[in-house]
Amino acid sequence: MAQNISKTRLWVARIMSGLVILFMLFDGIFKLIQPEPVITGTLELGYAEHHIALLGILALVSTVLYALPRTAFWGAVLLTGYFGGVIATQVRMDAPLFTHTLFALYLAILAWGGLWLWLWDERVRKLFSLRQ
Repeated sequence: MAQNISKTRLWVARIMSGLVILFMLFDGIFKLIQPEPVITGTLELGYAEHHIALLGILALVSTVLYALPRTAFWGAVLLTGYFGGVIATQVRMDAPLFTHTLFALYLAILAWGGLWLWLWDERVRKLFSLRQ
């Protein structure tokens, strides 16, 4: 973990990661308590009602792993897989591109950007650098 990061970079990373965590907690919890709009929306996407709780559990487990610094990388990997499923579902439904289909991509960018700014050391940053 990078020890000498600026306060600005730390807060930007926290905000980026925090937005992902809050959204995914909201999403996962509502899939577990299953109010009528969640059931209706999920059924419209082609999922059976008995899948909703499982989707909520997967979302929450991935989010909790992402929220903990020690497991944040693995949480980001799991969230990326979850977001890939969301994108595939939206493509299958012919949803609007920028508002629905790519929303999960925006969350993934925030999630990985938050990790890149906050948790990763210089060796990991170099793996993703465009410069040699």
